[in-house]
Amino acid sequence: MFSKACEYGIRASTYIALQSLDGKRTGLRDIAKKIDSPEAFTAKILQQLSRNRIIDSVKGPSGGFQIEKEQIDKITLGQIVYAIDGDNIYVGCGLGLKECNADKPCPVHDKFVAIRDGLKEMLENTSLYEMTAGLEVGLTYLKR
Repeated sequence: MFSKACEYGIRASTYIALQSLDGKRTGLRDIAKKIDSPEAFTAKILQQLSRNRIIDSVKGPSGGFQIEKEQIDKITLGQIVYAIDGDNIYVGCGLGLKECNADKPCPVHDKFVAIRDGLKEMLENTSLYEMTAGLEVGLTYLKR
């Protein structure tokens, strides 16, 4: 459903948010290890997230990645998905057809539109803060 980069971006943002809630910055190696992602690939994803102002990159010996505490509950999964994958998940055909639309639908058009609309609602209404809640108490995880 999401690109691999987007999956890692969501995981990285969630981990950075968790660390930021504790007042910590975290480095590339730590993030890649905690989300089970290749380091070089993670670096590119973090650049995209930084460029799109999802995360902050702080240079220097005590640098790393962080998210301002006040922003953690304002950033949504939808913003992260858009920063990495654009709006592709919200448009297009469930079967990959180029000409699928309401006037000329594919066999799953109506069902797929409903699923896509539900997904969009979930992504736009789920904050990074919500994502960290289960992590803090060990109910959810970011890698196997």
